[in-house]
Amino acid sequence: MVKGKVIQFRRGRHVVHERHFLIEVEGVKTRKDAEGFIGKDVEWKSPAKKIIKGKVSAPHGGKGLVRAIFEKGLPGQALTTEVEIK
Repeated sequence: MVKGKVIQFRRGRHVVHERHFLIEVEGVKTRKDAEGFIGKDVEWKSPAKKIIKGKVSAPHGGKGLVRAIFEKGLPGQALTTEVEIK
């Protein structure tokens, strides 16, 4: 199990993809390393102990971020909080 941090919604200039999030994985600095996480499960736990699950879909950029798609959108308070990648 690896820990990561929710960085931001996946977004463009006009559109925010509400279920897609960019995640920074601990110890991953390159795109090649990030590709090893494709297909792994992601879990975010709320302060009330609710769990929202998702899956890593692709690397994002060249600095080791990954893109995760969750079953339903995370709240805005989830930004900068921890997730578990299994």
